[in-house]
Amino acid sequence: MEKWARSLLNLTLSLLMIFASVAADDYVRPKPREALQFPWERKSSSQPEQVHISLAGDKHMRVTWVTNDKSSPSFVEYGTSPGKYSYLGQGESTSYSYIMYRSGKIHHTVIGPLEADTVYYYRCGGEGPEFHLKTPPAHFPITFAVAGDLGQTGWTKSTLDHIDQCKYAVHLLPGDLSYADYMQHKWDTFGELVQPLASVRPWMVTQGNHEKENIPFIVDEFVSFNSRWKMPYEESGSNSNLYYSFEVAGVHAIMLGSYTDYDRYSDQYSWLKADLAKVDRERTPWLIVLFHVPWYNSNNAHQHEGDDMMAEMEPLLYASGVDIVFTGHVHAYERTKRVNNGKSDPCGPVHITIGDGGNREGLARKYKDPSPEWSVFREASFGHGELQMVNSSHALWTWHRNDDDEPTRSDEVWLNSLVNSGCLKKRHEELRKMLLEP
Repeated sequence: MEKWARSLLNLTLSLLMIFASVAADDYVRPKPREALQFPWERKSSSQPEQVHISLAGDKHMRVTWVTNDKSSPSFVEYGTSPGKYSYLGQGESTSYSYIMYRSGKIHHTVIGPLEADTVYYYRCGGEGPEFHLKTPPAHFPITFAVAGDLGQTGWTKSTLDHIDQCKYAVHLLPGDLSYADYMQHKWDTFGELVQPLASVRPWMVTQGNHEKENIPFIVDEFVSFNSRWKMPYEESGSNSNLYYSFEVAGVHAIMLGSYTDYDRYSDQYSWLKADLAKVDRERTPWLIVLFHVPWYNSNNAHQHEGDDMMAEMEPLLYASGVDIVFTGHVHAYERTKRVNNGKSDPCGPVHITIGDGGNREGLARKYKDPSPEWSVFREASFGHGELQMVNSSHALWTWHRNDDDEPTRSDEVWLNSLVNSGCLKKRHEELRKMLLEP
């Protein structure tokens, strides 16, 4: 009976994958590196697995982990010295079912208030090994690591190894995490893969198309993503884990959802207006946005997929003076000039596509020729980016190609915040009207 059920599940998943591939673009992908194998021994049922942390409001951090023991408690002990836990945070837990898969107990515990730029040692559920994390600084400078479309291949491991060499405070991931694609155990292996990095520095993520694992009438979309990667949506006034915002060290970051409603009558659009109305550019002179599907893309892959969202939301982001937009989806790297409405504009944001983390589908090598006037640099290679916010007006962006397993700096540019450019003053009245629209 068990063998028959497993065969039925494999057939169902195969049909779903075939259906998904029919809708894919027809560009030719090169052969990727092989998927990673995970032959580790299963821990005892109460041992914490897949530990990762995320920002959870002012001076707080959310610790997430999984146990196989459904009775394991959801508390975190923590302190500033190894083995000495002066504080205790109580949390919550959840779990989910997906056809014949049953997740472990997924724990979410918020700890704090925490001091900035400080190392804390912590233990999950009173058992298992001690972990440590470092909180971001309260002021400039601050460095973000940026990589999307990670997956679980040899290239993913190379990218993570290179990010681990970067002195970053927060990791930004614009969608497509595990590439589980309905195979739920791959969410577990992904959690184990990223734990060495994600348990030490906060990972702030948004959803991509590979997180959309809905089966009509059976499974809700994003149940795996929402259960495992809880972000600070409640802390930022959102009613959905698919879009939220956070502030850190002079940066206001907005994470949007490409795969939930975004028209001007949607909850996401209403929330975005409310969030932008709260932005104080004196306190957070840098304003950045992340979502999955790019609006400016000269690669042959995924052309025009972001057009509808762009039509609805670009005017609002432009009027708000967004500095940088990060996206993924296209498995390559591209950086634009400051752009708006399809052309260069000194008052628009720089758009950076960085869906090159190492996914199993390979690279998107074919670009449009000639290159659009707004495209500055483009290359189909795996890699990661580093965004160093030096002060309130200057930031250094670098992109590091995975070149024969060595991180090679291939693109870099100094960026100026729009906060002192005069652009915000020009559009103040326009923004005010847009924010007041019903």
